[in-house]
Amino acid sequence: MLNEQQRKTLLRVAREAVRAAAAGEPYAPTCDDPNLREPGAAFVTLRNRGELRGCIGVTESEAPLIETVARMARAAARDDPRFIPVQPSEVPSLTVEISVLSAPEPVANTNEIEVGTHGLMVQRGTQRGLLLPQVPVEWGWDREQFLDQTCVKAGLPPGCWRRDARIYAFTAEVFGEED
Repeated sequence: MLNEQQRKTLLRVAREAVRAAAAGEPYAPTCDDPNLREPGAAFVTLRNRGELRGCIGVTESEAPLIETVARMARAAARDDPRFIPVQPSEVPSLTVEISVLSAPEPVANTNEIEVGTHGLMVQRGTQRGLLLPQVPVEWGWDREQFLDQTCVKAGLPPGCWRRDARIYAFTAEVFGEED
């Protein structure tokens, strides 16, 4: 668990990385907090007036958490294939949300998946899809809908989780700027 100061630091770093990315400038975060220098996996989600504007992350990272957050914020601003890159004029209207992930664990029994607590990753062959724990809550999905939509995110048919896909669950510490 991160304390309030660590959360504020990561949000500041993410915002600075987004600003630098939009301006085409380099950005390297600095931090003395040893907990933020530990390896960490994270996703950064950008919203513009409540609408998704970019979301990219990693489920495993050997880099310090603070560097992972900066790199994912930059990628969410510039490299999310669903959107054009963030423009400098957009940066003030963006809100940043960070999800710090636990390590994914294989799911033996899908009845143990808790909507709103677990994020999911479904994998079959080279296809893989991931949805963060907050996604099914935002959409009002139950457990089966969550599993189906994670399959769809992987480019697989709904229901593939029942047969031949591997399922992983993880938790996330989610925090962000106020809209």
